[in-house]
Amino acid sequence: MITDLLRTRAQERADAPFVVTHEQEYSYSAILDASERLAGLIETLGIGEGDNVGLIAGNSAAFLISWFGINLRGAVAVTLNNALIADGLNYSIEQANARVLIVDRAWEDSRAGQLNECQRALPRIVIDDDPSFFAMLQAHTRGQVVRVPPHAPCTILYTSGTTGLPKGVVNCHNAYDAAGRATIAALDISASDRIMVFLPLFHVNPQMYAVMSALHVGAAVIVLPKFSATQFFDDAVRFGATGCTFVGTVLAILVKRHPGVQRAHGLRFFFGGGASRTVWQQVEERFGIAVREVYGMTEAGGWTTANTVAHSRFGSCGKPRRDLEVKVVGPDDRPLPPNEIGEIVIRPVEPDTILTGYYDKPEQTVASLRNLWFHSGDLGSYDDDGYLYYHGRSKELIRKSGEMISPVEIETALRAIAAIEDCAVVAVPDEITGDEIKAIVVSHSLVDPRAILASLEGVLPAYMHPRYVEFRTSIPRTETEKIQRAKLQYLDERVWDALRDRITRAAP
Repeated sequence: MITDLLRTRAQERADAPFVVTHEQEYSYSAILDASERLAGLIETLGIGEGDNVGLIAGNSAAFLISWFGINLRGAVAVTLNNALIADGLNYSIEQANARVLIVDRAWEDSRAGQLNECQRALPRIVIDDDPSFFAMLQAHTRGQVVRVPPHAPCTILYTSGTTGLPKGVVNCHNAYDAAGRATIAALDISASDRIMVFLPLFHVNPQMYAVMSALHVGAAVIVLPKFSATQFFDDAVRFGATGCTFVGTVLAILVKRHPGVQRAHGLRFFFGGGASRTVWQQVEERFGIAVREVYGMTEAGGWTTANTVAHSRFGSCGKPRRDLEVKVVGPDDRPLPPNEIGEIVIRPVEPDTILTGYYDKPEQTVASLRNLWFHSGDLGSYDDDGYLYYHGRSKELIRKSGEMISPVEIETALRAIAAIEDCAVVAVPDEITGDEIKAIVVSHSLVDPRAILASLEGVLPAYMHPRYVEFRTSIPRTETEKIQRAKLQYLDERVWDALRDRITRAAP
């Protein structure tokens, strides 16, 4: 059980800081005591081994206490996206068979009214803030710890997916334990480290990369409420951060927001996925922070390959963990030779290191584990030295006139244009080419789409130039900074068409 690690650290390093927030530092012993009392509270609500408890809250010490307290009762923490609304919210709670909900005040006041009649009848524990949550728990006795085996479910995390309804990924205690050990080995993490997280704690990234590695060595986790590019380096200095996890476009935003040299900090690594080559280079040259790019999924042990302190190659996602086997295969599921692009598939070398299945979805579980390999739906390739390269989601690739085009490559070129603050690239259907390219741009100074296309001349081949351009004030993203491309795949009066513009300008 992951809570065994918490108990060991509380015995060995009782007063050492474990969770650091803007308001306070909480020791290992304080977090354990509160977690045991939370276990006692949910015990009075009938929660025991194998029960599912919904956890819907923003980043806080109380979130971690709730997670650990749920596990101490042998129950399963269903860590749900706190931005879910309406049907998505109702579906996730119902599909997970949650028996109790632990929510924060912001969610209670803004979302609780959207629960259906049955869900409103579920017991709800409300987190007002960390101090009041600790004070409330002091009134409860410590619960009876229920021990479960390492292969027992620890969490259920819902993935957004590209099609259909979300699926609940069931990860066991050993999968978390293994991810923590692998992260320590990759980054040389020690008890003196202070790992800063701003991604939502309901996400596998902070759970497995930061919290689990800290639990293994007795390090501290700095829990920020959300990502702030403006405050990032100030927070890193204030809290003495030595490393940080990331996902998506976070590093690209930092590079844009801090154009000069930023080295007055103690950060030595960024650990996560989604850094383009350009951003990676700038982060290391200007900020002096090593980018440890990974390839990872919620279903596959949190991360499967990584650039480590010992082995790193610029532009790659590194090499596989020792406890996982990672291959690139063709349509027939046969491994491809180096430098050929295919689907990334994963299977465990050691037991209980990837998902145990999708919750209550046996058909999808079987389909994802075709030929006893977990099929990621992601495209990748290996080089001759065994480093993995990520080429995007197979369903996100743009298929234009027979060419397979990665939207990330075009986005990288667009972000290099000084006036562009943010961008996204999506496919839109076309009767002739199959797909056409649409660029969505955020810029306060650049308003001429022709200037954007002119800037891409000599940077990208003509077939990769967007036909459509739309200006927006922001790019829709998930809480983990993934672009919500489906929300941008439309054509209407807001969208400029380069072909129509050329025809109009050529007309007499």
